[in-house]
Amino acid sequence: MFWQLSHELEVNVPASEAWELYGRLGLAKLLVEDGSIFEKIEVIEGDGRIGTILKKAYTPGSHGFSVQREKFTKYDNEKCMKELEVIEGGYLDLGLTVFHVRFKIIEKDNDLCIIKSTIEYDVKEESVANTLYVTNDIVAKIAKVAKNYLIKNNATKNAA
Repeated sequence: MFWQLSHELEVNVPASEAWELYGRLGLAKLLVEDGSIFEKIEVIEGDGRIGTILKKAYTPGSHGFSVQREKFTKYDNEKCMKELEVIEGGYLDLGLTVFHVRFKIIEKDNDLCIIKSTIEYDVKEESVANTLYVTNDIVAKIAKVAKNYLIKNNATKNAA
């Protein structure tokens, strides 16, 4: 059984600024500093592009599991899009056979963009009950942390 969820968040900054944060590993550091989702994110290999592997430790009590490994499988600088796949632990321990997340920055105008996050997953029939743990909450929190940072950073830049 294949499922899909998506989340969109408007941000009053140029798409290029949002992609600069999402396109590499700056977002990982920001998420650890925030501490509401991840306690630790370790870069096993790579620079944020295809082939990058991350080990993410969730903040205790923030999710139904503690650690997962992810690999970036798609990266398109022109389309401001990257995709990751959980390759170990996390959602796979809940009986999901595939768990992908796609982040895309969509330009609306010069000073407005949308952070679009799409989750795609497949689950073994005997584990369908565990799909209750799959929500937009994490990607929504990630987008909100990114938005707050981008707006603050943009305001500081404009004040200078």
